[in-house]
Amino acid sequence: MQKRAYFGLYVVIAVLIVLPFVLPNSFYLDVAIRMAINAVIVLGLNLLIGFAGQISLGHAGFLGIGAYASAVLPTHFGWHPLLAMIAGAVVTGVLAALVARPIFKLKGNYLAMATLGLGIILSIAVRNEAQWTGGPDGMPVPAFGLFGFELSSDKQWYWVIAVLLSVSVWASLNLIDSPFGRALRALHGSEVASRVVGVDVVRYKVAIFVMSAVFASLMGSITAHYVGFVTPNLADFFHSIELVTMVVIGGMASVYGSLIGAVLLTALPQALATFEGWETVAFGGILMVCMIFLPKGLVPTLASKLGKGE
Repeated sequence: MQKRAYFGLYVVIAVLIVLPFVLPNSFYLDVAIRMAINAVIVLGLNLLIGFAGQISLGHAGFLGIGAYASAVLPTHFGWHPLLAMIAGAVVTGVLAALVARPIFKLKGNYLAMATLGLGIILSIAVRNEAQWTGGPDGMPVPAFGLFGFELSSDKQWYWVIAVLLSVSVWASLNLIDSPFGRALRALHGSEVASRVVGVDVVRYKVAIFVMSAVFASLMGSITAHYVGFVTPNLADFFHSIELVTMVVIGGMASVYGSLIGAVLLTALPQALATFEGWETVAFGGILMVCMIFLPKGLVPTLASKLGKGE
């Protein structure tokens, strides 16, 4: 990794260490936790969209698989929460691998519609299987415990998720500088040229799709245990669009752009809540302005204007 990338990682870790000591109350700590959760999800999604150039409009469905695995398996079958989380990730990985090959034969709008359809199917499934999932009303999720220790307070969850975020940033930076990451950037630039130089385009597309889906599933489980309740809203289409928007606003093919996008779009609805019914309009207006004046996303555009590049 470049020294600048390491420096950015050190800044992220420093902010995560200091943050819980300067936040005024538990509400802000909760928002910070949700920011960190979204950041991990968006890091995985940006590897798929930003670096590999493959769109996914149904990613929230994979969050739903992880979340409901952590709710259904312990509640109805007595599974340990950790085993349920792993099972959700495995099922997600297998499902992603099965659907990836036919889906990634498509391109452009057809690819977007295919991933959208997959997300909608998963969302409908958790809504309709009410005897297992609680239907539209959702269901409670057992507390997460390991070796007799149970995560219960917000501060405990904060430190767990902060470590996960730090590791995810480090792993993403290393991945994009590896031969695997260079292959992803190559197929984003030109699939034909990638094939000419010996890149197995289909294999790399499937691998990054599975990896991104497993990221989402694991964080879906974490979200379910942290909140203590899960509803189908976690897996619906609008959540998928929100995640993609975080990638685009922060900056595609930018690790730190993923963090900025997740932070801004998690905090923005809270800041706009005072508009009393107009918050959606204000939110849309802000997004339009960002897309007009910062078309490459916040981090790449600002870095380019400062003459530093990303």
